[in-house]
Amino acid sequence: MRARAFRDRTSRVRASPDRASRVRAFRGRASPVRASRVRAVAAAGAVATVAAGLAVRAGTDGAFAKYAGSALYTVLLCALAVLCAPRARPVVAASAALALSWTVEFAQLTGVPAELSAHSTAARLVLGSTFNAPDLFWYAVGAAAAWSVHAGARRPR
Repeated sequence: MRARAFRDRTSRVRASPDRASRVRAFRGRASPVRASRVRAVAAAGAVATVAAGLAVRAGTDGAFAKYAGSALYTVLLCALAVLCAPRARPVVAASAALALSWTVEFAQLTGVPAELSAHSTAARLVLGSTFNAPDLFWYAVGAAAAWSVHAGARRPR
């Protein structure tokens, strides 16, 4: 099979790229090496977020600790979303994290998370137990913070 040729701006004849490489270039997909780097950074971000949450809980109490924990919960979900889908755009990862945070918060209205939390510390940490409307705002703050860090990290230098 003959490779098709085309002329570039300097009038040199080059072999045309194969269809797969054109599709990858069009979609803007990163190489597997870049995806693994993104995953490594996302994993480090998730660990740092958990450490920040534990530090806030240990160092402060009251409303600040509660709402900082709510924002960090969404930041953690965003880091986990990027860990699972390293090519996700920042707005998609942050939106998914925010949607999941809100879903968990609204699920607390059903009483199911409270029942699960009574039997498991892990369920209490992940699902919470009681609905708190201000948490919805702080989840959005966390999503916005995660989006800004993710978008800033993806900017070409």
